[in-house]
Amino acid sequence: QQANEHQALLITQDKDYGELVYRRGLAHRGVILIRLAGLPPQTKAAIVSKVLATRLNEMPGAFSVISPGIVRIRSKKK
Repeated sequence: QQANEHQALLITQDKDYGELVYRRGLAHRGVILIRLAGLPPQTKAAIVSKVLATRLNEMPGAFSVISPGIVRIRSKKK
């Protein structure tokens, strides 16, 4: 809710946000789900930073998933 109020993207490792967004219609400005289990924090930070540096312009309003080697970005249906 705070991210939405501040018009900010929400970055999370909580997979429940997929349920909230797709099944319950949670309003959001953009959700980025980090699925990098088992990697050291420094590696996770480097991967997320690289993705944000190259794909951030695609993420507002979308549900994005960052996994090892894959970035999926699903925009809201209009």
